[in-house]
Amino acid sequence: MRRALIDRRTAETHIQVRLAIEGQGRYENHTGIRFLDHMLDLVSRHGAFDLRVTAQGDLDVDQHHTVEDVGIALGEALTQALGNKKGINRAGYFVMPMDETLAVVAIDLGGRSHAVIDTRVTARLVGDLQTELVPDFFEGVAMGARANVHVKVLYGRSNHHKIEACFKAFGRALRVACAKDRQLARMLPTTKGLL
Repeated sequence: MRRALIDRRTAETHIQVRLAIEGQGRYENHTGIRFLDHMLDLVSRHGAFDLRVTAQGDLDVDQHHTVEDVGIALGEALTQALGNKKGINRAGYFVMPMDETLAVVAIDLGGRSHAVIDTRVTARLVGDLQTELVPDFFEGVAMGARANVHVKVLYGRSNHHKIEACFKAFGRALRVACAKDRQLARMLPTTKGLL
């Protein structure tokens, strides 16, 4: 099984991530931000990953360091768990409807970091999460995984639904990108020879 354990420590945060790509959608996430925990739970369940995230951050200052560093650590866990990346699909996308909202996420685990995030969220808070930090989370994942991560809400009314649809689509797109393709089993999915 492809697994990873990341222990990321900075002066501002201490993040631990345990990830099993071939999981059963089991999760145990404790970041100090309950809505972020719920979003990580969705990534795990919709991606069929086993995911455990524990975070201690300077939440008395702001949520930014914790949210961004959780994203970076999750990206690093993906890189570690995928190893040499031989035989993976490499790219995946998913279009997620959630009631009146529609979101699309596309991912390429191609070795270069880039993120384009458009959530169309207009509220300052959803639950206890500062919504302006949602792009920081996905940018952190892109940095840690050396991946292209594109997230776009096409339309919607509920800010809760917009964010939730993004995280569900992210889990499902990531599941496709990480999946092994029998036909590609011995190949690295690139013509450059390096991912």
